[in-house]
Amino acid sequence: MSKSGIAEALREAIRGEMRRDERVFCIGEDIAVCGGWGGAFTVTLGLEDEFADRMVNTPISENGFFGVALGAAMMGLRPIVDVQYSDFIFLAMDQVANQIAKMRYMSGGKLTVPLVMRAPVGVTGRGAQHAQCVEPYFVSLPGIKVVAPATAYDAVGLLRSAVRCDDPVLMFEHKLLYGSKGVRAETGAVDASSEIPEEDYVVPIGKAAVRRTGGDVTVIGTLLMMHRSLQAAELLEKEGIAAEVIDPRSLVPFDWETVKASVTKTGRVVIVEESPKRGGIGAEIAATLAEEMIEYLTAPVKRVAAPNTPAPFAPPMEKFYVPSVERISQGIREVMSF
Repeated sequence: MSKSGIAEALREAIRGEMRRDERVFCIGEDIAVCGGWGGAFTVTLGLEDEFADRMVNTPISENGFFGVALGAAMMGLRPIVDVQYSDFIFLAMDQVANQIAKMRYMSGGKLTVPLVMRAPVGVTGRGAQHAQCVEPYFVSLPGIKVVAPATAYDAVGLLRSAVRCDDPVLMFEHKLLYGSKGVRAETGAVDASSEIPEEDYVVPIGKAAVRRTGGDVTVIGTLLMMHRSLQAAELLEKEGIAAEVIDPRSLVPFDWETVKASVTKTGRVVIVEESPKRGGIGAEIAATLAEEMIEYLTAPVKRVAAPNTPAPFAPPMEKFYVPSVERISQGIREVMSF
């Protein structure tokens, strides 16, 4: 067992899947350039040394290489598509939304699309076109599974599950959780490293993790927001508030069983997300809880999210834009006042 950050853990998980199954290959921009970084965040660094014929560098043409990956998947291969920034998926939306997501359905199950799409999200000093958390767009898209690992252990387990799945899986990874070093080190990074077992394991898609138990309020947060929610819960413990923190890990399918069990116990819910509040993941969770668990709620559901604006570039504005530990703590205090 060894301790790894998410970038390193994903690299070794991809290496393991390529060794295990010769149908697995990687495709994307700058993922196997001699002297390069291994993609934008070092995840594929050095894999070309072992898999020269299965590391496909592409032109800057997302719609094109997503189409290549779709065709390969339909013909029996298992592509892992590397998107430099999640924002760039919009350049391939016809392939993703009209083809990849719908092909199995439109063929009556005769075709499968075992395709993994990896995409970094999060505000990290790169401006509005390289900073979006685009999860809500794809949570609303039928036909694609969506996962969001917040720890290296989960990144490995979910990546393996995704590669071995016969449906398309979109994996969102937060830039501040990669743990990349050297030239790709990120200012403000959070330690999401884990002990990674040597034996093969998977994390089931659709199963949440309870990161902290508590009986007063349920806090739901993904990726960076899960880590900040844990920090808020630790601070509020000193005020006598016992927060239960849930990391969904999978957004589609969503583990309602774990969330509802927690809400039954606490009666209060705070949902934290880095994407804008309007039409976000929190809105879907809150609506479902209102429809199915209203009798258990003792306070209105609270959403802590980014403003309904593009992500800013100026560092002080970024700090204001992304939900902080302080904002999350205040949101929890508000629901505790009922």
